[in-house]
Amino acid sequence: MTSEPNAKQQVLLKLFDKSILKKAKHRAITQYLPPADGKVCLDIGADNGVLSYLLRQRGGDWHSADLDVDVVESIRDMVGDDVHLIDGECTEFPDNYFDLVVIIDFLEHIHTDKRFVTELTRIMKSDACLVVNVPHDKPRSPIRRLRLAVGLTDEKHGHVRPGYTVDSLRRLLSPQFVITAHHTYSRFFVELFDVAVSLAFDRLSGNGPSRKGVVVKADDLKKHEKKFKMFSKIYPIVWCLAQMDRLLFFTSGYSLIAKARRSSAAD
Repeated sequence: MTSEPNAKQQVLLKLFDKSILKKAKHRAITQYLPPADGKVCLDIGADNGVLSYLLRQRGGDWHSADLDVDVVESIRDMVGDDVHLIDGECTEFPDNYFDLVVIIDFLEHIHTDKRFVTELTRIMKSDACLVVNVPHDKPRSPIRRLRLAVGLTDEKHGHVRPGYTVDSLRRLLSPQFVITAHHTYSRFFVELFDVAVSLAFDRLSGNGPSRKGVVVKADDLKKHEKKFKMFSKIYPIVWCLAQMDRLLFFTSGYSLIAKARRSSAAD
């Protein structure tokens, strides 16, 4: 049985509940997840730890990992033990250890993405499942142009590349992994709302660029509690506007998620 969330967990879960994009990301990830009970699992790059927390509610023996010391501490506040600092190349995990690995907005933060795929091959079992979430590279899209215009650059997000297309992600994972399913999500109106939220938190935090961009932690929300309450009041209006994305079903989304299996070439 899972215990009731503590004070810090409750704060970040409330923020998650008001994030249309993060909830869409959680739905996309869980769509591709196999049952976790009895499996050893790893999530990498799960922002402030809320997604790590939610994934652990599904059962299984979970580990979490990320690049930034402060982000790792935020994840520890959410999930407790088995949270690791990694460098984007090697890890401390044993060979053939994981049954399931979930990578969430991580590969675009490291120059060594190809080398890291090789490391995944080492630490994953031959029948393991890999789920990868990355930004969908749409260089000429209006949202991309808007982000750059308001200063939300790749550097500000901690990105070393703007994202991946299905083809570039397939090339990155090959020959070690084969993509078996993929789709995009989060279209214009959800992303427009995310630009506004990202810009607001960037102004409030006053932090410079980091390897993981601007990550909102529990202490940040406590510091700006009044502004968060104001935001919560207008959230129903924002949610209604975001539903207009359904009219854009013929366009691709700004986030790309894929499910992959180990290739026989990797064995």
